[in-house]
Amino acid sequence: MFISNAYAQTAATTADAGMLGSLTTFAPLVLMFVVMYFLMIRPQQKRQKEQRSMMDALGKGDEVITSGGVLGTVTKVADGYVTLEVASGSMVVQKSAITTLLPKGTVKAL
Repeated sequence: MFISNAYAQTAATTADAGMLGSLTTFAPLVLMFVVMYFLMIRPQQKRQKEQRSMMDALGKGDEVITSGGVLGTVTKVADGYVTLEVASGSMVVQKSAITTLLPKGTVKAL
């Protein structure tokens, strides 16, 4: 009286879906991957490429900011390390710690 009858689905309707049914099953997954690629993966790869080219172009006399917020002038560039001249002396940091290359004269202007 309160519960309606449940009938089994026939095999003919599931067989008709075939290839189209499997494509529509995976379409949301493929769409999510495409959106994630263009919104997350591709911009990150672009930033990494710009960071790598900036680190390769570092030279003596460049003014930089480290990830810790230290401003300094590059005095020596080695394979993985850079020596910076800061107000009270010099310090050695890893190349990967350098986040921004500043225009010339910025450190003296501060």
